[in-house]
Amino acid sequence: MIVMRDYEAIVIGGGHAGLEAALALSREGFDTLMVTQSLDAIGRMSCNPAIGGLAKGNLVREIDALGGEMGHLIDASMIQYRILNRSRGPAVQAPRAQADKFTYSRLAKETCEREKKLNLFMDTVVDFIIEEEKGRRKIIGVVTERGWHITAKVVVLTTGTFMEGKIFIGEYDAPCGRLGESAAIGLGKKLREYGFNVGRMKTGTPARVRESSLDYDELEVQDGDEEMMPFSFDYEKIERPLRRCWITYTNEETHRIIRENMHRSPLYGGKIVGKGPRYCPSIEDKVMRFPDRERHQIFVEPEGIGTEEMYLNGLSSSLPEEVQHRFIRTLPGLRHCEIMRPAYAVEYDYLDPLDLKPSLESKILDNLFVAGQTNGTSGYEEAAAQGLMAGINAAQRLKGEKSVVLGRTDAYIGVLIDDLVTKGTKEPYRMFTSRAEYRLSLRHDNSDQRLTKIGYEAGLASKEKMERLEEKIKAMDEVKDLLKREKREGKNCLQLLSQPENDIESLMVPGLEKFSRSILSEVQLDVKYSGYLKRQDSEAERVKRQEAILIPEDFDYDKVDGLSSESREKFKAIRPHSIGQAGRISGVRVSDVAILSVAVKGRNND
Repeated sequence: MIVMRDYEAIVIGGGHAGLEAALALSREGFDTLMVTQSLDAIGRMSCNPAIGGLAKGNLVREIDALGGEMGHLIDASMIQYRILNRSRGPAVQAPRAQADKFTYSRLAKETCEREKKLNLFMDTVVDFIIEEEKGRRKIIGVVTERGWHITAKVVVLTTGTFMEGKIFIGEYDAPCGRLGESAAIGLGKKLREYGFNVGRMKTGTPARVRESSLDYDELEVQDGDEEMMPFSFDYEKIERPLRRCWITYTNEETHRIIRENMHRSPLYGGKIVGKGPRYCPSIEDKVMRFPDRERHQIFVEPEGIGTEEMYLNGLSSSLPEEVQHRFIRTLPGLRHCEIMRPAYAVEYDYLDPLDLKPSLESKILDNLFVAGQTNGTSGYEEAAAQGLMAGINAAQRLKGEKSVVLGRTDAYIGVLIDDLVTKGTKEPYRMFTSRAEYRLSLRHDNSDQRLTKIGYEAGLASKEKMERLEEKIKAMDEVKDLLKREKREGKNCLQLLSQPENDIESLMVPGLEKFSRSILSEVQLDVKYSGYLKRQDSEAERVKRQEAILIPEDFDYDKVDGLSSESREKFKAIRPHSIGQAGRISGVRVSDVAILSVAVKGRNND
């Protein structure tokens, strides 16, 4: 046994969740150790070279507002920027950026190295150090593959796709978390022994092809927006080199080759048991599930500035390599392509998120926080959001302060975590705007107004960030005051702006020219949606009242008369944090929530 010195916090994993958790803990002043299998893979973009998208872009801006790092990293590495759903309402618009993925990962590592309180250590965690106190088990450290025993007061687990990971390419399989990168073997078995509910999930990634081997005259051009806008609220504009993306389509010949070789797919041959992502299916899934579709759209995206690798977005597969070579070369523009990396599927262990508190602390093992794909999610943004909240709440535990729990009315991050810990997931969870009931008020542009104060009070968002927010709010109030003072045809311009046919620029109010476009745009959205937001706010207040009725952790549901047996068992299994959360558990009766509310209020009053 080799004993390493004590730390206040340990973060297991250096992906997008681990990165945010480690930075949050160290920036709040705690001596933190990140243990990762490869220091060269910190913040690596395993699959698509992009950040943001519908609802995901909102998550990135919320991460930034709270004091996280993802917005800074993509701003410093983007090579194309687009606002998606621009033709639709602002509640469903979101930013998305192509990244130079190699720059992104390099900057992520450099950011970690600059943090004085953050130590980096290359090894694999294979076991926990656990002690029991007053009938409760708590984690006090980790054991690594090379025999190190490292202690800490809190641990954040973010293993991504590496815990007992296995990749599949046709008949070939290997213990890997990514192609060419070893899986983390041992911890999954130990977690099962400790009583964790461990399952298997599957994801995949497409082949990469060489840029100079493409026939561009057969591809459709997809340009980004002319002006790149930052994800971070810390600055107004950025300047980066621009790259184009391209579009092509599968065809009947593509589908024929895939159908004829379906028996060689580990997904359909039974070798893969984990559930795959419903909303990002492999090309085999698309061909089988939509037999009448004549073609499927494929995006050809650059992986960076200094590489010829191009990513085939929408063409993930686990078919044998020679089959991939055949069907990829049936696509227009790819008929003569050189395939540099094959597509593959990866299967890995995940933990049931129903075993987590809303703070992302484990109900099974005290002082253990879990985040990212380990909780059954998919996507860099979902992982980073959880990592940030796990890091914040691990820091809150170290400070002896109450957890920071974002509600569904507060943020997309609140929706994400509430969905996981209340409903669980049997397939890789992906965030969508449709999941957020209060999406009109959860726009990406007002994330700072909603969350920066919370991040500041938790000790993560900087004083400078808070001051910028105060300046922004002051500027918005000044704009509204100018609009209110300027009158036209018996109405002030604030009233005129609420009418659909008017926009803030066409009103040409003197004095507005000194304000930035982002300030004017946000004021316009506030004014135009004020009526809807007032109605939504009244419903949100009702929800917040239910969230404020907290259920004690030791509450005895067996002593509550009148509960149905089904609801009683679900309450006992999930142990909801509040009456609000209890009401969102699938299959629970409204009448049972009312009975529970009376019982909890009675106990709290006692």
